[in-house]
Amino acid sequence: MEISIYNNLFVDIKQRILSAQLKAALSVNTEMILLYWQIGNSIAEKQNMQGWSSGVIPQLSKDLKFEFPNLKGYSERNLGRMLAFYREYPDDSILPQAVAKLPWGHNILLIEKVKDQNIRFWYAEKCVENNWSRDILDLQIKSNLFERHGKSINNFESTLPKPLSDLANETLKDPYIFDFLTLDKGFRERDVEKQLIQHITKFLLELGKGFAYIGNQYHLQIADQDYYIDLLFYHIKLKCYIVIELKNTRFKPEFAGKLNFYLSAVDSLIKEETENPTIGILLCKDKNNIEAEFALRDIKKPIGISEIHLVESLPENLKSSLPTIEEIENEFKNFNNFS
Repeated sequence: MEISIYNNLFVDIKQRILSAQLKAALSVNTEMILLYWQIGNSIAEKQNMQGWSSGVIPQLSKDLKFEFPNLKGYSERNLGRMLAFYREYPDDSILPQAVAKLPWGHNILLIEKVKDQNIRFWYAEKCVENNWSRDILDLQIKSNLFERHGKSINNFESTLPKPLSDLANETLKDPYIFDFLTLDKGFRERDVEKQLIQHITKFLLELGKGFAYIGNQYHLQIADQDYYIDLLFYHIKLKCYIVIELKNTRFKPEFAGKLNFYLSAVDSLIKEETENPTIGILLCKDKNNIEAEFALRDIKKPIGISEIHLVESLPENLKSSLPTIEEIENEFKNFNNFS
């Protein structure tokens, strides 16, 4: 049994199970979200009309718990969140959209972490589209996905027909954040590649919805010469192969030429007639956007160039010089004794 094929099967089934679970939860939660909005609305109206203070919430929570002892969700804190939820969305016409489709915990996370309402709606829509769990949503917000999506330097507009070019552009990010890797100083491209495969689930999450892993160091034979693609994927929505090349260095124009060569090879040797042109993604440690744009200007194959952000492990000699948790706690104790 080939490991890479099994991993694809496992990831696919896992995502299908999670998707089915979340869809069932969304259906049930829609009515609950509307109820919570109505409760928040009622509290706000009474506070405005009667001049009641926030003190009404503890009393209301106590009475609701007494009346419905087996129901959860009516703590002081949650009632306060219902009030905040209503104040964020005072017009109930917004509820049938993505906000109403999300579980309560997702909505609270969005309200607390994303203050700009338009950006919040974007995350809500992506959450529904991709069936993100609350933890995944939190991770995407922390990694500032909104600012990164669709920001790669690419030539899709001149090499792909619409709307495929727009979809391809939205699919790419800049930068890609691989903070789940542990790399020592002086690592090579192959080290990054190996760890990305070892963390394939997290890698696919960062790439985004639709990527299916085909293989790494994918072998191509051209004119009796052996060539190896760093990473080969297939994108289900774009209906095309995706070639990813990793460079642990600053972008150089010649990288685009080599990737263009690989795209021509995949289009000729692997791609079916019914599939869209193969897309290349060049991931570099750093790049100059103007230089990258010039490098892609006359290339006829679709290529996107993005940076990668990695977290290198601390050298052992530096680790030994850092204070331990116990030492920091002792410093605080000593400080408190003198204050």
